[in-house]
This record gives sequence, C-alpha cells and structure tokens, in this order.
Amino acid sequence: MDTVGMVRVESNGAGLFFISTFIIVLNTGASRAQKGDGCGHTLLGPNSGTLSSISYPQTYPNGTVCEWEIRVRPGERVAFKFADFDIEDSDSCHFNYLRIYNGIGPTRTEIGKYCGLGVQWDHLIVSAGNEVTVQFMSGTHVSGRGFLLSYSTTDHPDLITCLDKGSHFTEPEFSKYCPAGCLTAFGEISGTIPHGYRDSSLLCRAGIHAGVVSNVLGGQINVVNSKGIPYYEGSLANNVTSKVGPLSASLFTFKTNGCYGTLGLESGVVRNPQITASTVLQWDDNVQPKVWGPERARLKKPGPPWAALDTNENQWLQVDLKKEKRITGISTTGSTMSDYYFYVSGYRVLYSEDGKNWSVFREANADHDKIFQGNVNYFQEVRNNFIPPIEARYIRINPLQWHQKIAMKVELLGCQPSLGRAPIPPPLPKISTDFPVQLDKTTFTPDIRNTTVTPNGTKDVALAAVLVPVLVMALTALILVLVCAWHWRNRKKTAEGTYDLPYWDRPGWWKGMKQFLPAKGPEVEESPVRYSSTEVSRLRARDVGPLLQTAPAEYAQPLVGGVVGTLRQRSTFKPGEGVDPSYADPDPYDAPLQEIYHAYAEPLPASGAEYATPIIMDISSHLAGTVSQPPISTFKSPGTALLSRTESSVSTGHVQYDTPKGTLSPAPAAEELVYQVPQSSVQKAVDNG
Repeated sequence: MDTVGMVRVESNGAGLFFISTFIIVLNTGASRAQKGDGCGHTLLGPNSGTLSSISYPQTYPNGTVCEWEIRVRPGERVAFKFADFDIEDSDSCHFNYLRIYNGIGPTRTEIGKYCGLGVQWDHLIVSAGNEVTVQFMSGTHVSGRGFLLSYSTTDHPDLITCLDKGSHFTEPEFSKYCPAGCLTAFGEISGTIPHGYRDSSLLCRAGIHAGVVSNVLGGQINVVNSKGIPYYEGSLANNVTSKVGPLSASLFTFKTNGCYGTLGLESGVVRNPQITASTVLQWDDNVQPKVWGPERARLKKPGPPWAALDTNENQWLQVDLKKEKRITGISTTGSTMSDYYFYVSGYRVLYSEDGKNWSVFREANADHDKIFQGNVNYFQEVRNNFIPPIEARYIRINPLQWHQKIAMKVELLGCQPSLGRAPIPPPLPKISTDFPVQLDKTTFTPDIRNTTVTPNGTKDVALAAVLVPVLVMALTALILVLVCAWHWRNRKKTAEGTYDLPYWDRPGWWKGMKQFLPAKGPEVEESPVRYSSTEVSRLRARDVGPLLQTAPAEYAQPLVGGVVGTLRQRSTFKPGEGVDPSYADPDPYDAPLQEIYHAYAEPLPASGAEYATPIIMDISSHLAGTVSQPPISTFKSPGTALLSRTESSVSTGHVQYDTPKGTLSPAPAAEELVYQVPQSSVQKAVDNG
C-alpha cells in the first residue's frame, strides 16, 4: 500500500481542531483509507463497506475526528445509506457533524453536512464520481451515539444496512444487497440453518452465519419469510454466534444453490485409506493400546477422534475424495469426550489436484491466507464456508491453534462440480508439507454459503392458494353427486319393492282412485250376482288384516265380521252369461277352503251395469264351530239405500239366510237367489226336504 498524505489532529482547548488523515491505496484497483482517533468499526471493501463513529453504539467521546477516503472502479459511483444517525446538533453542526465530499484531496466538493439526534434516513446519498471522502468531527457534547453508515456501488440500488432486521420486510420473498463489514460487535441473531432465523435477527449478520455472503465482500441475499417456530437453536458458524431464541410470529431463511451436502466422511462413502494424517497419537494404558488414527476423524461418529502425536503447526489431516468435487464448507468438532478436553481453535485449509502441489485458501481480493475459527470446546460443532468454493480432489486441514492436544473430527460439505466451473482464484504460492507458519495473530474472517434450502416462495404460495380451493370444491361436488345418486337409487328400489300390504289393500285407496274412474252412467236395474262354489272353495284362512273402508255409494260390500282374508285375485261376474264351464257349482257355500281370495270388483264400462264382487269372509272358523261375533251383511239393490242387518240373538234349528233387499217377491226362486250368508252362529247342514 502507498501513503498519500497525513494531517495531525489536535485541540488547543479553545475549540480549534486540526484534522489528520492518511490514504491507503490497495492493489485491488480501489482506494480505502481511514485515519484519526474518532474511527469506529470499519471495513472498506472494493464494492461495498461499513463504517461507524468510535464507540458506536455508545456515546462518542469529545474532541475526536476521523476521515475515510473511498475509491471504487472507474466509471462507477458510490451510494451511501445510514443505518443509524445520532449526532448532537446543539452547536448547529459547527463542531459535531458528518460531512460527505465528492472527490479526494483539495479539489473535493461537499455533498452535504449532517447533524441531529435520532435522524431517520430512508434515501440514498449518491456521489458524482468514483471517489468519496467521509469526515466525522466531534466537539464538546452531552449525548449522541454517533453513526453507522454503509455504502456500495450504484449498481446495487437494493442496498440495505447492517441493522436491517427480518421483521423490517413483510414480503413473502425478496432480494437485498448486504454490504461488507456487517460482522460487527453489536447486534444479535437467533436460529440456524436449515430451520431458519427468528424475525428479530439482523439480516446481513444472519446471512454471514448461514454462509450466503462473506463479511469481507458482502453480496446479494435471497430471503423467504415463513411462519415462526417455538424454539430457535443457537450455533457458531463463520465466526458468528447465534443465540437461542423463543417463539416468534415469523422467521426467514435463505435461498441457495443447494451445494451443501455432506461428502462422505460421516456416511462412510470415504473409506479409511482415503483419510491420512501427519502423525497419530497412541499410547498404552495397561489394558490395551489406544490409537487415535485418522480413520476416527469422522464427524458424529462415536468414540475418540483423530489426534496428532506432536503439538505443532506442522500437523495435518488429509482427505482424498477420489475425484474433483465442489467443496463449499467444512464442519468440525473436538474430541467429543469429556475425559479428553482436546480441540482445534484455528486452522487453515489447503487444496490440491494431484496431492503434491498445494494452495492455501484465500478470500477473493485478499493477499493473505484465510484463518478459520475452529471450536471453542470439545463437543460443539462449528461450521465454516468457502467463498468462493474450492474445486479440488484433495483437502488438507492444517491446525494452527488448539487446546491441550490437536484433536478433531471433520465433515466436508459440497457437491459434484458444475459443468460451468466457478472462477479459479489467482495462483497462490506453493507450500511444502512442512508448515513453518508464523502468525502474529489469528484473524477470524467469515466466509460461507448457506446450507439452507428454502421454500420456493411467492410463486408456490400463489399456486397453492389457487389449486387447493379448486380441488376442495371439485371433491365436494363429486361427493354430493355420489350421495345423491345413491339416495335416488335406494328410493327407486324402495318404490319398486314389496309392501307389507298390497297397495290396493290400504284403507282409503278407492277414495283416491275414484277420480280416475269413468263417470257413473244412468242407473239401470242390476242383475243379481251369482257366485260359484269353486270361487268360494278357493278361500283360505290368514292373519287378521285391516278392515276395508269405502264410501257407501259406489259398491255394496258385505261387512264381514271375524277374520279378513288376504286379498289376492280379483273376480268380476256378470249375471246372465251362464255358468262358467270351467267349474261346477254343487254347493255354493260348503266347498272346501282353498288358497284363492278376491280383492275388489273391477268396474265395468260405463255402458253396462256396474257389479261388485263382495269381499268374502273367512269361513274357516264357521266350519269348526262358533264364531265370536255375529256376521254383518250389506247389499246394494237397485232403487234402495244401503241396508245392514245384524242378527244378535237368533237361535233356531235351521239355517237362516239373509236375502237381497229391494225385491217384491216374498220368496225368490232358487235360480234367482243371489247368495245367502248364514245368520246363526252355528253352521248346520242344509235341509234336503
């Protein structure tokens, strides 16, 4: 680096200040410089960076000054965004202020002079060119935290600051640009990958922890918001400590390329001969020899780890992946045994294509080796990521700091190399297998890519919001159609099925059917109705059924006492047609019982006389002896009303019959007799005489 200029800053106690600064020019093509006793947290990268006043976020001291000079690539401009601004303005920005200039040196021009307590800056401050000077001055004051300022080139208009949290953004999915330098001493995060981070966590700090961006370079993050979880785990990764967190309404995760799977040490894909080491710790405890060889250096495998016999910086553990892989990270633990409190707290990573020529991993645009932070105890797992990823066959871990003994377990993270290979870092000096590394101090610079594979975001959510209701509605409609079809089918079957009684046997059936029958014609004299003994002989006894009820005007039906037979076959006889030759009629009443029963008389056409077929009583009981109820007969005769007669106490020695009413003949002839029903309660033989 080259020193461009220097000015001393002093105070004479009368409010006079002299400003001192110097400029550091790096070989990266960008200029970054800071000088003064008022400079706080500062990381000035070639494309982005972060700077703050001294002691931020605590009150800055009196009488301090700091000046930063920034250069970006020619043709680009610088955009600034305040994360926090709290500079006392009691002197109207005379002794306490922040100034931003276009340009560097005597020809610079002022962009603005700023002071005030709790000022909110929502807009970007953009320079006119690729060179900017930032100056902070403090005089006598009472309060004020100072400021925290981030910058990037203007091709990142979505720049955010190191203090932006996940809760500041409500979009289901969004993309922002994190500046370099967000690994600050202040700010917290809760959670880890792959479960996600609490919404109160700082976005860029969580991005460093997850491995999405590098603290030295910054970068773009793609964030997905989702529903929170009851508990957030804590972990250490990329020099960022995540704390345990309670339930929150939402959380966020990061979208990545997914190249963070394990490469086979834990699973056994990498065989024992593929893992080698510089030395091996072994001893005899008077029971059996103990050997902590390199094959034991498998993460999460029970038992002892690999441990080096010697405790110096020349020890190494090497893994042969058999073919080139894209390696994006590494996870390590200590001995995992409470009796042996051994672990490695700092190490380097080397890689090779042939196992002979080795290169040390460095971050992009860096001129020194990357020293990774290791474990802080013997059991906790710590992850570090490689940005940019390493593409090599051989990986070698070189411990530089340790506790008591060099002992560790390891797992490599990555995937198969992509077809388009990532840019290869510039050639690095080769080193031998002897590692006489001299380090003044261990720097813990984070470098990672997230191992979290996040959900697909807004598109998936919108698609699900449309498809789910449609599918539910379609399924509901299908179920309704099936239920209706089943119900209709059952009703149809029921309508076509057998009833307990024939439909025409139900009381009141004739009342409903009368309206469909032909109108009654002029009354004519009805001829007597004759019944053959064969018809009567077809009767059979059955269980008691309901008595038939009809209007008293249409047909004359005998009111039968006793048991009513089942209605089966209907018969209609017309007098005057003679005797049916298909049967004989020796005895109209004493024929044997058979299984025929007439239901109702079917009406004749309107042109002829109407006839009624009486419902025949079950006389099976009369054949046996006495019935419990006297019979009832009802007849309809031309020109007469419906008549009924009940013989309640007749006791004679001969059979009495009920004769049709309405005739003038005192004694009808045998051929004119309609039919007779026994009137007594005792069935006797007919007198032949």
